[in-house]
Amino acid sequence: MKSTPFFLFAVFSLVSTFTFAQVKGNPIPDVEVKNLDFENVMTRDVIKNEEGGPIIISFWATWCSPCKRELSNIQEVYTEWQIETGVKLVAVSIDDSRNVNKVPTYAYGQGWDYVVLLDENQVFKRAMNVNNVPHTFLLDKEGNVVWQHNAYSPGDEDELYRLLTLLANDESIDEE
Repeated sequence: MKSTPFFLFAVFSLVSTFTFAQVKGNPIPDVEVKNLDFENVMTRDVIKNEEGGPIIISFWATWCSPCKRELSNIQEVYTEWQIETGVKLVAVSIDDSRNVNKVPTYAYGQGWDYVVLLDENQVFKRAMNVNNVPHTFLLDKEGNVVWQHNAYSPGDEDELYRLLTLLANDESIDEE
């Protein structure tokens, strides 16, 4: 019984660590994921923009048609977005162990210019409080979450671009 308070403290600490990212203004959590070569990497090492621009993090899966449509539609304009806003997009696959081997083939086959990460155990997904995919986060130049959106409808990328241009011009999207 004496260990109960410690256990509750440990659980509370873990839960608070893994849910803070949903709050605007917080940086992303640093957790271990894999790259497309199945090498372990830390999110903070990969999800940073050396160009100093905003960052998009898009959680997706190979079995999610809206996810694939969103990322493919963004791919069509991504080069222009990079030139105009300095954006970097990181696509985080939440495919589990049964499907994770499909991710590199799919991503390379689509010609995505994005960094693609594999969150096979969904640790990063939980840390970012993602329930459904697609789930898109927008980070400012300092790497803080400033906006997020769940689901996808054609044209959502236009709103994302509008927000990117505001961030690239050092304008606030607080009133969004």
